[in-house]
Amino acid sequence: MSVLWNTGHIQTRTDIVVPGETLPQLFRNAARQRGERTFMRQKEFGLWRAWSWNETERGVREIAMGLAALGFHPGERASILSNTVIEWVLADVGILCAGGVSNGIYPTDAASQVHYLCEDSSTVVLFVEDDEQLDKALEVRDQLPLLRQIVVFDMEGLREFSDPMVMSLEALRALGRDHDAAHPREFDRRCDVAQPDDLAILIYTSGTTGKPKGAMHSHRALVHTVRGYNQLIAQDESDERMCFLPLCHVAERLGGEYFAMYTGSVLNFVENPDTVPENVREIAPTVFTAVPRVWEKFYSGVSIALSEASGLQQAVYRWAIGVGHQVVDKVLAQQPVPAWLKAKFHLARLLALNNARKLIGIHRARFLVTGAAPIAPDLIRWYLALGVPMLEVWGQTESCGAATGMPAGRIKPGSIGPACAYNEVKLDERTGELLIRGTNVFMGYLNQPEKTAETIDAEGWLHTGDVGLVDADGYFRITDRMKDIIITAGGKNITPSEIENELKFSPYITDAVVIGDKRPYLTVLIMIDQENVEKYAQDHDVPFSNYASLTRAPEVQALIEAELARVNKKFARVEQVKTFRLIDTQLSADDEELTPTMKLKRSLVQKKYAPLIDSMYAS
Repeated sequence: MSVLWNTGHIQTRTDIVVPGETLPQLFRNAARQRGERTFMRQKEFGLWRAWSWNETERGVREIAMGLAALGFHPGERASILSNTVIEWVLADVGILCAGGVSNGIYPTDAASQVHYLCEDSSTVVLFVEDDEQLDKALEVRDQLPLLRQIVVFDMEGLREFSDPMVMSLEALRALGRDHDAAHPREFDRRCDVAQPDDLAILIYTSGTTGKPKGAMHSHRALVHTVRGYNQLIAQDESDERMCFLPLCHVAERLGGEYFAMYTGSVLNFVENPDTVPENVREIAPTVFTAVPRVWEKFYSGVSIALSEASGLQQAVYRWAIGVGHQVVDKVLAQQPVPAWLKAKFHLARLLALNNARKLIGIHRARFLVTGAAPIAPDLIRWYLALGVPMLEVWGQTESCGAATGMPAGRIKPGSIGPACAYNEVKLDERTGELLIRGTNVFMGYLNQPEKTAETIDAEGWLHTGDVGLVDADGYFRITDRMKDIIITAGGKNITPSEIENELKFSPYITDAVVIGDKRPYLTVLIMIDQENVEKYAQDHDVPFSNYASLTRAPEVQALIEAELARVNKKFARVEQVKTFRLIDTQLSADDEELTPTMKLKRSLVQKKYAPLIDSMYAS
């Protein structure tokens, strides 16, 4: 197996890397251990600027003491409305070290959503990134009687602005320095005030129906989980991570910020969501966690680059990736790799595969992690063929993230791996639903005891809503969400995610929603990959004036029809999609149809595009 990757470098760690039973204690001890070592890096004016642990601790301490000076009491709630930037981490840990409860708000949320989240969480201090986010807060502050202070990270564009409720982060830190000087033992007292079973953070689920629910996580659950992550895949101070997913999402909050706090791996912040591909190549992370949408985009980028390569280069790549797949087949089957195949793979890497890895920016990666949504098994196999292990994890907000994880020594594409050592996972004997139990399971939904009772049963099992199977080795496989399983008019049960994942494997398709519940046959709504389809249109002289006209071009329709035909061949006749429609609106994270992790919301899409769906059944 070492011909593909060195599994000795993906070992598990069960020792305590940093002591502490709460997040403030964990952070304080980590900072004292690591001192001048780099914790975070962020690009400013074209240059990477490093934050040491000492500097980070200073910023956190000043924010915590600034909050104390403002009268912020232990147990009170503060929210953060910002993109993924270093100040988000400083504010988050500062709130916790002040003894408070921290809550994140997606930067794409509208003012009405900001109002709901602040009201539901009883927010008394709101941190915002800049003038754009401040406008949302000011629009709803009169409806938030508990809100006492708004703190702005970036005052650019607000130099002449003055409001007694609004202050800059720098002003808060200055206030904190003065308060700290007058009360030198207050910071340590505040760090120790929280108990392990106290509420630490809120993570609101991005529900597709109804209002978002605030998942409550204790200090004990969070510390237990980050220590458990190191039992799954160890990291240390030599690792370079990339921080780019929303920090109010469980994946980046737990698997990025808090896990890095525990292990000491360096967090590198991207400039903005649009520069992720460029920043990956600059950072060359040794550990890279992302959602399937990102992995699909990288694969598409390589595919498109190959289409522009010479015939010889294309032939060499096809040979090289073929050799990679031969090795993968042996490794996944737990069979020895012959010496002649090892030699061929070494040559394949030199001739083509290493270049593909550098094009993406994963040439230094010890492993890749995918989660938060289903991924096509063939896409995992492709990354393995490049020589980089991709490990799928599964969990949800309510379980502090990963509850199962793929061991590097025994990868099974299409599976989510066995239960993590720090929790239990089983199938409900009646429904096949996956259930989770352990210290990592959340405390319940804020202000919604009825929803909590529906989700956690009397024996402490978390009902996830995912339906699956388990094999003889204890590896679980998700078949679909309980609410997403399609039963056609003919009574056939269909798991739409399998078809959708195959479609998303195409470089021309970004997302897909299969339709067919109580219908005579399956259809699909497709969102095209704008960049790749535009390039296809330009290369083939297809005229278009905007995104909508691009989706309507006959040549583009034919392109997607061919991709659908390719996928249909992999499924039984009753599972094949009969026809499709392209969504002619260019969607972004600001649109209600997409979740913050860029997944189409099935129920909302079916309602919003009902006439388009009905047109596929009209005949």
